[in-house]
Amino acid sequence: MDLTSTLTAIRDFRDERDWRQFHNPKDLSAALSIEAAELMECFLWIDKSEVDQMVDQRRIKIEEEVADIAVYLFHLVDVLQIDLPNAINRKLEQNRAKYPVDKSRGNAKKYTEL
Repeated sequence: MDLTSTLTAIRDFRDERDWRQFHNPKDLSAALSIEAAELMECFLWIDKSEVDQMVDQRRIKIEEEVADIAVYLFHLVDVLQIDLPNAINRKLEQNRAKYPVDKSRGNAKKYTEL
């Protein structure tokens, strides 16, 4: 995945429609949350044992929701001028400190409970 060309394609799509005026951090974060909720809806009311089957049955819908999430995230990153790879790397470093391997491997406890 080439992040630069993907971001350029997303910007071009937005700008061709004159939608930049609607892309403020408040509305983009709301749209991101709504799309994430739509992804969650794909798995609503199913048992963990049914997840793989649901993914097979609804793969296209799931991919569309994931793409919507990514598009809004990229719009937000663009508007806020966030260096996404750098932000991810910083967050991973923070998480490494919060979740040392010897304490967190194989469990889902929050860092405050380790």
